[in-house]
Order: sequence, then C-alpha cells, then structure tokens
Amino acid sequence: MADEANRTAFMEIQGHMIETTGKLKQVQNQMRNKEGEKKRAFLTLEELRQLSDDTNTYKSIGRTFVLEPKSALMSEQEQKLKDSEAAIAGLQTSKEYLEKQMAEVENNLRELLQQDPGLARQIMSMTVM
Repeated sequence: MADEANRTAFMEIQGHMIETTGKLKQVQNQMRNKEGEKKRAFLTLEELRQLSDDTNTYKSIGRTFVLEPKSALMSEQEQKLKDSEAAIAGLQTSKEYLEKQMAEVENNLRELLQQDPGLARQIMSMTVM
C-alpha cells in the first residue's frame, strides 16, 4: 500500500516537474524575444538620432513604406524600448518564481527517493523508450 502511494506521489511530482520545466522554457524564450525587440528598438533609435530633423523618414507597414516624421518614429521606438524593458522585468520575476518551484519539486523528488530506496531502484532500472 505504501509502495503504491509512493509510486503515485512520484508520478505526481514528475508531472509537476515536466509542467514547470515547460513553463520555464517558455518564459526563457519570451525573454529572448523581448531582448531582441529591445535591441532592435535601441539600434533603430541610435540610427534615427544621427539623422537631421529635415530628413525624410519612412515607416514600413507590410510591404509598403509610409512617410513619417522623424519625431513620430523616434517616439514609437522609445515606446517599444520601454515596453520591452517592462516585459523583461515581468518575465524575470516569473522566471525566478518558476526556478524556485523547480528547486522545490526537485527537493520533493529527492526526499521521496531517499524515503523509498526500492522505488529509486525501480526507476533506475526502467529503460526510456
């Protein structure tokens, strides 16, 4: 009976670990995307700052280019930069939370395997297919 309870607990912990790992990878990918957006906005701003105010600037909309004032393009890029930084900060908080959850799940799994060495031997003898 205790063996069955430990096996059920292991399956539950394993499910939590898989779920948390997936969420962590998703957050890391989102952070990577936001970092790219931030860098693109920063580089575009740097290039726009080098242009004189009377230079014709164009904004890409799909396959067309629309004449836009330099100030409008700069404010748009500054907003993208701020939005990306805010999103990265929020994602960093989520990442830290998920990393703490992952550590907790790993500790729970370690405790379970230390309590039931037979279960640990069964798991180690399983072949992954």
